[in-house]
Amino acid sequence: MGSLIASSWSTWGIVGLATAGVITRPFAWPEFIWPVTGAGLLVALGLLSPSQTWSGVSQGTDVYLFLTGMMLLSELARQEGLFDWLAARAVLLAKGSAARLFSLVFAVGTVVTTFLSNDATAVVLTPAVAAVVRAADAKQPLPYLLTCAFIANAASFVLPISNPANLVIYGSHMPPLLHWLPRYGLPSALSVATTYLVLRWTQRGRLEQDVAAEIDAPSLSLAGKLAASGIALTAIVLLVCSAFDIQLGRPTFLAGAATALLVLTCSNCSAIDVVKTISWGVLPLVAGLFVLVEALEKTGVTKALAALAQHAVQRSATLSVWASGALLAVGCNLVNNLPAGLLAGRVVELAHVPDRVRSAVLIGVDLGPNLSVTGSLATILWLTALRREGHSVSAWTFLKLGALVMPPALLLAIAGAFAFG
Repeated sequence: MGSLIASSWSTWGIVGLATAGVITRPFAWPEFIWPVTGAGLLVALGLLSPSQTWSGVSQGTDVYLFLTGMMLLSELARQEGLFDWLAARAVLLAKGSAARLFSLVFAVGTVVTTFLSNDATAVVLTPAVAAVVRAADAKQPLPYLLTCAFIANAASFVLPISNPANLVIYGSHMPPLLHWLPRYGLPSALSVATTYLVLRWTQRGRLEQDVAAEIDAPSLSLAGKLAASGIALTAIVLLVCSAFDIQLGRPTFLAGAATALLVLTCSNCSAIDVVKTISWGVLPLVAGLFVLVEALEKTGVTKALAALAQHAVQRSATLSVWASGALLAVGCNLVNNLPAGLLAGRVVELAHVPDRVRSAVLIGVDLGPNLSVTGSLATILWLTALRREGHSVSAWTFLKLGALVMPPALLLAIAGAFAFG
């Protein structure tokens, strides 16, 4: 008994330290080093067997394929000048208004998140917005760059495909699209609208700047047009897959690979140019997080939390809705929303909680990460994209803004969930 308790404490300690490494990035080392090192320690100390480790890694197969396809599409679009072309169109539509440009970026981010996922917004839209602020000669680029991160989470439950975390929370019991829309339609609308209003208000001073009204708009090459078509067709494929409850990883990967083959036939870029510039560290980061969750489940945490959830629902279903949403929203910022979503999905499955509680859990997992830079994989991807574009946002800057943006959006979204029977 004593050895079992000791091994559980050791597991929790390693998981905690690995998670802290992802959050704080000691020595400015890449985020993936910490969960991968933590997983290796768990195996080396006999706290997790190789077969259990592989089980954890293999659970993320769909997510790895999804992210690979999205990163491939993003890199093709960037190298073929699609982002620069879109940036020029956005600047021209803004007609010299920094506030109008902000609204345009937010609207595009909402569409991209809804139909391509929050990770796509981080990976695909962030470089485009960085190109926008360069083209517009914006002296204060921060409002536009922050928008990519905040809308990626705020709109991530409009559709099942809007966030990979939705897939892990519902697992094989994903509601059909026609059931999803009435359940999450109002909460999503409230989340997006509140996030926009608070962001617009907090950035009002920076949005009084002058931005360019007239610029030379570049032409889009045939390869760039093919890249744009590939992204659009991928969105359609994902919608169809969602409607028929088909896992999204393989279709996304195949769409990205097919687009790459088509684009590279008429491009000056080589396959090596595309592959070597993709941020591959994201994949071991996700794999490591899956292994850490597997280790936690081995200690009995899942069953204990499921029993606690059942007891809470029996005492007050209404209070359970609010508590579960709020706790998950905060918890995601401590452990990242992907492992939190994995753990929460298993807990609600074991506990057989009411639909409203599950909805609140999903809203907390999806929207809660708007509090800090470590809350979601999308925000980590956004930070990586920012660094590539020569920008940076400190954890403290994001936290100060997130503390204003996230809570009202979360409260209103959960309240909206009560409208669905």
